[in-house]
Amino acid sequence: MLRLDGFGLFVNDMAKMITFYRDVLGFEIKESIDTEHVYLIKDDTLFLLYGRNSIEALTRSKFNYAKGISGHMEIALYVDTFDDVDLYYQKLLKADFEIVTEPETMPWGQRTFYFADPEGNLIEIGSFNKPFRR
Repeated sequence: MLRLDGFGLFVNDMAKMITFYRDVLGFEIKESIDTEHVYLIKDDTLFLLYGRNSIEALTRSKFNYAKGISGHMEIALYVDTFDDVDLYYQKLLKADFEIVTEPETMPWGQRTFYFADPEGNLIEIGSFNKPFRR
């Protein structure tokens, strides 16, 4: 039986990405900004940042990378309240990150918005206005 262990992003500018995920989103990244790999357990999920050169050396492969906002995947993050969604939106807006959509309450009851991290990975912050439960 397969189980989702985690996911990784292939990073061009590790210092910028560590700073964003650690300082803006609050991920508990302990590695220094000059590392080639970040290994973090976040909410029971493995979150990795790999330097592009390192992953290409490890796999002995050359990859193509999207420019701008990537339409290949999304990282979904949950907060407990609609107010938290709006607070993160304001924080990211003031910090001049690329906002894709403004917060909106969807017909299925979720309040959500989308933005891009510094390397164009699409991120959603959303809530059903109650604490997260699996």
